[in-house]
Amino acid sequence: MAAKSPADGTPRRPVLPVSARKIKDNAADWHNLMMKWERLNDSGFTTANKIVNMKISEQFQDNKLEIACDDGATESEKPAPKYNEELDNCCAELLETLKHMTKIQLKMEKLTSTTKAICDLETFHQGAGNCTAPFFHTWPTPYFYEVSLKLSEMYKKELQLKQTIVQEIAHSADQDLMMVYLSSWLYQPYIENSSKLLLEAMLLETGHRQC
Repeated sequence: MAAKSPADGTPRRPVLPVSARKIKDNAADWHNLMMKWERLNDSGFTTANKIVNMKISEQFQDNKLEIACDDGATESEKPAPKYNEELDNCCAELLETLKHMTKIQLKMEKLTSTTKAICDLETFHQGAGNCTAPFFHTWPTPYFYEVSLKLSEMYKKELQLKQTIVQEIAHSADQDLMMVYLSSWLYQPYIENSSKLLLEAMLLETGHRQC
């Protein structure tokens, strides 16, 4: 009697169809991209905070100089504005962070378009008379697209806000406005609390999370 190979004694995991495997991979990609975005958001906030602090400090020094100048200095004796290399470096750093976030958002859009293509393929098969059951537990395939689109739109709007903040934060002279920019960067108003729930539900549905 031939001995059984070790593989014969272990239950085999069901092989997912290609479309289901792609959706499962997309769910993992969504998780990784959202985690990377959060790390970039934290580092970007640290940089933006430095910029605001330097701007406020500069304004304080300028006000002191103006008072000193008003006490007897002529117009020609007033000191010229100084170039702030540290501020310039922080602005470049924040711009670099924004570039990385832009790449992430584009990848999110690509994940969404891939899911849409899978939906279109399934619709084609259904039109040919093939009845398709859910790939995983309960979600029909179009719901994966709906969730992806919802998440993608949140991050797209948030990226547009961040682009405005990067353009304006180092040029604003209004301290209150600078604090609004800083707060907006940190709290990300366009990324709703539901985003984390949607991600967790998608991970649970595709088997990345256990009940």
